[in-house]
Amino acid sequence: MPQNDRVTRGQDRSHRALAPLALGALGVVYGDIGTSPLYAVRECFNPLHGMEPDPKHIFGILSMIFWSLILVISVKYLAVVLQADNRGEGGILALLALVRPESRERPSRLGSAMVMAGLFGAALLYGDGMLTPAVTVISAMEGLVVSARPLAPFVLPITLVILFFLFFFQRHGTERIARVFGPFTLLWFVVIGVLGAVSVVQTPGILHAVDPIWALRFFEEEGLPGVLILGAVFLVVTGGEALYADMGHFGRAPIRLAWFAVVLPSLVLNYFGQGALLLRDPTAIENPFYLLAPDWARLPLVALATAASVIASQAVISGSFSLTRQAVQLGYLPRVEIRHTSPREIGQIYIPRVNVGLMLCSMGLVLFFQSSSALTWAYGVAVALTMTITTLLLYMVMRRKWHWNLPLAAGAAGVFLCIDLAFLSSNLAKVFHGGWFPLVVGIVGYIVMSTWRRGRALVSQRLHDTSMPMTDLLARLAKNPPQRVAGTAVFLSATPSGVPPPLLQNLRHNRVLHERVVLLTLVFEEVPRIPEKERIELYLLEKRFYRVIAHYGFMEEPNVLDVLEKCRSHHLHIDLDSTTFFLARESLLATDKPGMALWRERMFATLSRNASRATAAFHIPPGRVIELGTQIEL
Repeated sequence: MPQNDRVTRGQDRSHRALAPLALGALGVVYGDIGTSPLYAVRECFNPLHGMEPDPKHIFGILSMIFWSLILVISVKYLAVVLQADNRGEGGILALLALVRPESRERPSRLGSAMVMAGLFGAALLYGDGMLTPAVTVISAMEGLVVSARPLAPFVLPITLVILFFLFFFQRHGTERIARVFGPFTLLWFVVIGVLGAVSVVQTPGILHAVDPIWALRFFEEEGLPGVLILGAVFLVVTGGEALYADMGHFGRAPIRLAWFAVVLPSLVLNYFGQGALLLRDPTAIENPFYLLAPDWARLPLVALATAASVIASQAVISGSFSLTRQAVQLGYLPRVEIRHTSPREIGQIYIPRVNVGLMLCSMGLVLFFQSSSALTWAYGVAVALTMTITTLLLYMVMRRKWHWNLPLAAGAAGVFLCIDLAFLSSNLAKVFHGGWFPLVVGIVGYIVMSTWRRGRALVSQRLHDTSMPMTDLLARLAKNPPQRVAGTAVFLSATPSGVPPPLLQNLRHNRVLHERVVLLTLVFEEVPRIPEKERIELYLLEKRFYRVIAHYGFMEEPNVLDVLEKCRSHHLHIDLDSTTFFLARESLLATDKPGMALWRERMFATLSRNASRATAAFHIPPGRVIELGTQIEL
């Protein structure tokens, strides 16, 4: 395991804070996996699989469910993957950033393949953000078919209304209601655990399904159909990636405590309770989750399940916002408008473009697939691929960061990869039944991310090729000094070397230079946060000519005014009232020069034109900004 066990935010909390953090983790981390009982068992016996709810199949499937929870969640994610933190932060982009620097220093086919896989895995998470709200909400509402049959025709309309309001209220943030997410989710787990326990007590023999022999016998007797049903069994672990992605919010210990103390026992009891119900009454396969409850409790259970599904969806939506911010800071996506919805919690953000896209896709999926059963055919592919990619990146961490020897790393990662590939292959059988959707989302997302990354690299190269060395400019200014005007000029520069194009253009057209000149570069590092003492680098190039480099992590938000304020500690005092900011407005032209395919250059130019303004992204007062156009041939 990693040797550095730093004390970071959300990690190594005091024992006193452990219980509250574990309670908070219930609402954010385990919402998705906690709503899987709504549909997972029912889908395992979907008529398309050809599995009758007889004792042999019930015991075999429950055994697979139990050991999937143990091997995938308890062992892979909680015991191993959570150790692969990037200074306390998790998630596939954080994992990619953890292994990418070394691969860039020593370019190799393996390193490039890992970067490509990581980007594709990140893009797939957007598909998860579209599918999770759709499948969880409609699964909850389908309880009306059991508890209030006259309302059955309104399942789809009510689902669409709930989804609309779920996304509509994202702009207001969740600071107030998030406080009840944990306690409410705890109530959800207690209820589903009790419902399952009551059923298990009536048929205690169902507990024999814990024996893995039942799963092995199932595969032996069923052959290929037995393997394909893993695609439905996989639904019980589809929230696994959230454990890793949300590690920075809570830390490893609270997430593990919540799982072993509450989530795992409740899920196992409920799944086994549904299996016990099917042993007593195979016709309950219509909806075994809701039929666990007595008649009088089913309508309240629908309401409880709906609230739980909204909480699960909220966590996935917030995760999409966080993923987008990380991708922007790491240079994989263009700048987008990011609004903070809480004055106290920096992690609570709202991204309008992402929210609208997720809403339209989620509602469109409900209208297209019409039922949770149909939606689940599209649901597992994205998560199975992401889990497989996580294992591949984890192997790189084992070798490069943890310095495990080859047999140990290959053995551990190989076991996880075998499980992942088994689930992935069974899910790929769903491609023609809806599984194509997340694959399309992943492919499009990968093309956009890789194109933006490559395009920015081309722009930097073109600017570097045409820029003037700073020493040459200073020599010219010393030989032919221009007229100086009062105040400070801050020129934003994409690279911490050379002369920014706006500075040359200002000298060429206005033929003046401010009394004090600051060349400012914002550098985003591949770590979540930068310590304040390492934030600013300041260099005196010559009298009244400075270069400032501000470092930020991919979980931080840059603020130019804050940077200039921090320069005071480096003996550079800037009066903001007499400061003018000069920015370059790039005009990109697609050409046939070596670099990218013409269609990708055009895509990059379009993305660049639609990126949010630097003034908003970097908190620069728009009234003090002068933009100078720069034409760049790609």
